Amino acid sequence: MTIHRSITSPGCGCDGQDMLHPLISIDEALARMFACVAPVGRTQAVALDSALGRVLSDPVRAFSMVPAFDNAAMDGYAVASTSFDGDGPWEFPVVARVPAGEAATSPISGRVAARIFTGAPVPEGADAVVMQEDVIRDGGIIRLRRRPAPGLNIRRAGSDMAERAIVLDKGCRLGPREIAACAAAGAGIVRVRRRLHVALVVTGDEVRRAGTPRAAAQIWDVNTPMLTAALATAGVEIVSIAHGGDSPADLVRKIGDMAALADLVVTTGGISVGEEDHVKPVFSALGGETIFSGVALKPGKPVSFGRIGSTFWLGLPGNPLSAFVTWQVFGMALIRGLSGETAQSPSRRHVVTSAAIRRKSGRCELRLATLAGFDAHGREIVTFEDATHSGRVGGLSLADGLMFLPADAGYLPAGALVEFQPFQDGAGATFPSS
Repeated sequence: MTIHRSITSPGCGCDGQDMLHPLISIDEALARMFACVAPVGRTQAVALDSALGRVLSDPVRAFSMVPAFDNAAMDGYAVASTSFDGDGPWEFPVVARVPAGEAATSPISGRVAARIFTGAPVPEGADAVVMQEDVIRDGGIIRLRRRPAPGLNIRRAGSDMAERAIVLDKGCRLGPREIAACAAAGAGIVRVRRRLHVALVVTGDEVRRAGTPRAAAQIWDVNTPMLTAALATAGVEIVSIAHGGDSPADLVRKIGDMAALADLVVTTGGISVGEEDHVKPVFSALGGETIFSGVALKPGKPVSFGRIGSTFWLGLPGNPLSAFVTWQVFGMALIRGLSGETAQSPSRRHVVTSAAIRRKSGRCELRLATLAGFDAHGREIVTFEDATHSGRVGGLSLADGLMFLPADAGYLPAGALVEFQPFQDGAGATFPSS
């Protein structure tokens, strides 16, 4: 196994780019975003079976102890450990049968046993359950060769959850594991924030829906299905999806209409400095306030964020990989902040590179990376392509996440320690009926 050397870099390094002023770092952009974003105010009570992907507005408490009573951890025989006097083996008559879902009708007293099944209440007087594989049964008599310890194979009342204990705090997004905890706590109804209303505008006269005829200078639309799918994993309600041409008048109408409907308007393309980049001028014409525009990262430098009244705007680049990367870094963080989710910042961890990297320094590069096992020190290794191409998405499905190459590093040796952000998947969206 190859042993990789590490480097001592405190983070992505995208603060170190004085030559790129007025671009800001990724972390500064996220800080500005969180400074002005507040969770949507309205809350609602929903049934647990409809709560997947929702964010709790109130904590969930256990309605009773869990388990609510001492119960058998496996099929076997309930006995009193104090009745095992002298040397074994011991013989016990079976005087009762306790299936799951039924209360024990009589206590255990002296050298007798009760046949018991997993999850059934332990009879009064019994303090151990001997698994059936350790018992020899002959008619109504069982023979045991080992003395059981008190508490053997018993799940004690309250050992999982105490009554009224907080099981999940507010700000928790409900996935399958969290829903399991709610159900165990007896919470059939939970109080959550309403779903975010999100609108999507994909710009560009040149794009056509995938699979439809296109002219020689046209391209198939990647951003609409890609970002629709991304929103569908973010637990939001998509209120509108539209294609906006490279016409300021068309964009003013569509973005203005969507800002009146949505908590968040997401656009792609039209945010650079070319003559056909109209989204930022349109945003300003609609009275929008730009909070940042331009981040020292590659790909996705033009990414922008602002608001029109109470509606927020996230402007993603038009190149598909740039749009996907900036959605992962900024879009998912914004969804979390507006949803009231406690964990707002994307989760990153350190990995080591499988090969040396030479690149142009100056911006933090977010390069597609694939997890490839562990080195001799137990550190995760990532593999990657030789360069980042903002318009290429062919390798996207093969990657596990993004590695952050520091802005000030033009060369990284094999085994360099870098930050890694896994791709984020959420819990499902609802769509407009028409």
